[in-house]
Amino acid sequence: MSPSTLPPRSGQQYTISHGDYQAVITQLGASLRTLTYRGHDMIASWDPDGTVPCSNGQLLIPYPNRIADGVYTFESKTYELPIDEHERRNAIHGYGYRAFWNLERLEEDEAVLSWRTGDMLGYPFDLTVLADYRLCDEGLKVTISARNNDRVDAPWAVAMHPWIANGFGGYGDEIDGQNAQCEVTIPARTHVTVDERLLPTGTEPVDGTKFDFRKPKALTEQPFDDAWTDVEHDADGNAFATLTRPDGMTIHVGGDRTITSFQMCTGTHFAPENHPAGVAIEPQTAYANAFNSGRDLIVIKPGETSATTLYFRAEQR
Repeated sequence: MSPSTLPPRSGQQYTISHGDYQAVITQLGASLRTLTYRGHDMIASWDPDGTVPCSNGQLLIPYPNRIADGVYTFESKTYELPIDEHERRNAIHGYGYRAFWNLERLEEDEAVLSWRTGDMLGYPFDLTVLADYRLCDEGLKVTISARNNDRVDAPWAVAMHPWIANGFGGYGDEIDGQNAQCEVTIPARTHVTVDERLLPTGTEPVDGTKFDFRKPKALTEQPFDDAWTDVEHDADGNAFATLTRPDGMTIHVGGDRTITSFQMCTGTHFAPENHPAGVAIEPQTAYANAFNSGRDLIVIKPGETSATTLYFRAEQR
């Protein structure tokens, strides 16, 4: 196959649209590559023929964030994962983003992709995962469901890693100053403390700290690469974090009752080529090292399915 006929490195690109919204999902990782509202970027995108700069739009499964030393014990058996964050000696963000997914259905406003876990080092469990992206008047709904085909229980956690666009499209260190002009809310009462490897050491109330984002607050105290838990859900059982930009766009990202935490990363002082023009706000069913701590870990029984629904919506004043 000649270079001119090769598909993009991120695989086939599946475009869906509805009303004011349009999205592109990639075959690689079933990742959300673009999401726009009235033609304006809601998330920081990337070149479909390049490499993903910083986990942009990726599904983090079967575990989000870090596992210390790549080792965990589940139901009295110890497993060893590859170390892929070498400077901190952690396994990070699972396997799903590395695989090419199968397209199950593509409609004007919906794309459904599937992936079955292989015999992966450190995660031998047999799951079939569906990622259902659907656009509607209210925005984007993403439902990630995992069915356990195995004869044993399977540990499971899920998150998504969108970089919410700050509306400037800057480059390198100038992004920090642009992010500082944005306001963020995170509806959570507790901040997760970490060590130098970004592994949890405990929790603390957000009251009186720079981590209290229960009301809109400008990002003037960067850096942040932190998790918040004890999430407050609304009457419908959903929890939303928001980013409000100087151009008047407010972007909401969140999920259903299975969302127990949010991670936020400002990318402060990241290498320019790995610094998206925005803020990563990640809804999670569990935060870092859950396969070891058991905190908020989902256990899928044989023949059962776990499902999480995430939401994105925007408004412009």
